[in-house]
Amino acid sequence: MRKALLGENPAKYNGFGVIRGFRVYLALRNLGCELAATVIRVFAYIGVVAVLAVAVIRFFDVAEVSAAIDPSPRVEWTTIERPYRAFALNTPQFPDTDYAIRRHGAGGRKDILTAAAEDGAGPPRLMIEIYRPGREIDQFGSAASEAAARTAGLGGPYGVSPAEAIASKFGRLNVFEFTARTGGKERNCLAFARAFNDPRLQIAGWYCKGDVEVVDRRTLACAIEGLSLLAAASEPKVQQLFANAEQKREFCAPRTPLRGATMRQHDWIEGPNRPKLRRSVATR
Repeated sequence: MRKALLGENPAKYNGFGVIRGFRVYLALRNLGCELAATVIRVFAYIGVVAVLAVAVIRFFDVAEVSAAIDPSPRVEWTTIERPYRAFALNTPQFPDTDYAIRRHGAGGRKDILTAAAEDGAGPPRLMIEIYRPGREIDQFGSAASEAAARTAGLGGPYGVSPAEAIASKFGRLNVFEFTARTGGKERNCLAFARAFNDPRLQIAGWYCKGDVEVVDRRTLACAIEGLSLLAAASEPKVQQLFANAEQKREFCAPRTPLRGATMRQHDWIEGPNRPKLRRSVATR
C-alpha cells in the first residue's frame, strides 16, 4: 500500500520533503529578520520624535525673568492716609495734636495722638497710643516691655526704670523713667502703659521734656485725664470703658499752696459752703 502511495521511487518524495522544510525555514528566518528590522525602525522613529520634541521645547522655552529690584518685604502695619478720629485729647497743655491710624492685616488698630514741641520745632513731646489688637497677638506683654516698645519713635527702644504709678480715671497707670537721645541732646521722659482684658485695649505712650529737666508728672496725669472717646459705635465695650472712666475723672486745676495736683471742679451750687452775697438783701 505504501508503495502505491509513494509510487515506485519513494526517495524522490523524501527529497521533496526536505526541500519544502528548508523553504519553510528560510521563510521563518526572513520573517524574523523583518520583524527585528521593523522594531529597530520603530524605536528609531520614536527617538527622532523625542529629539525633535526636546528641540522644540528648548526653542520656544521663555527664559525665567528675574526682577531687577528685589520685592519689598511684606508690611504688617499700614498707615491710613485720611484717618477718622475716634479719640481726642481735651487738655489745655496740648491744644493741638496730630492724629494717625495704623492697621494690621490681622485686624489690629492703633490710634496715635502726638503733640508737637513747645516751640513748634523738634521732636514731639507727647505720644498716646490706643491699641486694639486683632489676631496678631495673643496677649499684651508686661507693662515695662510695652512701655519700652513705644519709645522706638524717639530713637529707641530705650531701657526703662520703674517710677511711681499715677492714679488716673482709667485706674492705676504704670509709669517708667527713661532718657531719650534725639536731635543730638538728651531728654528726660516718662513712659506709661495700661492694658485691659475686656475689652482688649491698651493705652500706652510717653511724655518728654525738651532737655534734662525734671518731667512734670502732673502734666502727664492731666493728659491722660483729657483722653476721651469720640466714636466707637461698633465696639460697645470700648464705649462702656470710657463712659465708666469719665465718671471717675478729676479736674486738673492749677496747683496752689492749698490744693493738690488734682481736685474735682465745683461751682457755687456744689460748693461745700454757702455763697457770700455782695450785699445784704433788705427784709420787710
